[in-house]
Amino acid sequence: MAEKETIFSSKMKYKGIFSFQNFYKFCYNWVIDELDLDINEDKYKETITGDSKEIEVKWTGKKDVTDFFQVKIEFAFIARALTQIEIMQDNTKVKTNKGIIEVKIKGILVSDYKGKFELSAFKKFLRGIYEKWVISSRIDQLKTKLANDCDDFLSQAKAYLDLEGKR
Repeated sequence: MAEKETIFSSKMKYKGIFSFQNFYKFCYNWVIDELDLDINEDKYKETITGDSKEIEVKWTGKKDVTDFFQVKIEFAFIARALTQIEIMQDNTKVKTNKGIIEVKIKGILVSDYKGKFELSAFKKFLRGIYEKWVISSRIDQLKTKLANDCDDFLSQAKAYLDLEGKR
């Protein structure tokens, strides 16, 4: 059985004017280009109430770092009170959205994701020694990189929304 350790967990919230469709594309492209993850959309739920929408999207991104380690990042986007509005941009009317969006991210380091060390008690013992004495500095590097990647994503998403709101 693979061991999972949550390294990073955080969220951000934004209230204002933004295009949900453009924000979704930006986040997806950023994750693909910068983090090089295989993304799976686990959930897309859209609820319409009157003239406002609520959208919930969940992604899981995975990347095999070595034969022993895998990085897994879980993303959740929740848009509330999302309404369509028109704004003036460069003397033309542009349709966009206004509402609240919350972005949650969780970075998980998975060790022995193939389960090779789970075949016997002796191999389990060897894995403990391997992780504690042989590759402990490598584990620290992976944890730091994962936390930085997750933090970078949140920073980029927040910067995008801040820029979008000021247009």
